Amino acid sequence: VQLVESGGGLVQTGGSLRLSCVVSGLQFDDYAIGWFRQAPGKEREGVSCITSSGLTQWYSESVKGRFTISRDNTKNTVWLQMNNLKPEDTAVYFCATPNFVSRYACNANAGDHWGQGTQLTVSS
Repeated sequence: VQLVESGGGLVQTGGSLRLSCVVSGLQFDDYAIGWFRQAPGKEREGVSCITSSGLTQWYSESVKGRFTISRDNTKNTVWLQMNNLKPEDTAVYFCATPNFVSRYACNANAGDHWGQGTQLTVSS
């Protein structure tokens, strides 16, 4: 199983960026996918998750209204569109296969499948 993130980079405050997660080695449309991030010195936190069908999404309060998650099951890909970026969004962003997703929560453990991460830096 492989999850490969791309699309990170350096962007100014207020800018936009789109992250991609391409998944292989599993039946993609059977799996929810989530985005998580870890900033220096902080614990990893959930950002946004989407169910296998794409019908349900969850967003953390810190990104709600700014980020949009989507998926294409014909391309084994999940995207995270990030708008109005802030310096506090700076982190390494990971995609993973969470074990639980609803409109109100998303959870992924170390034993789930994870990508290697992509760095996002938002300059002020």
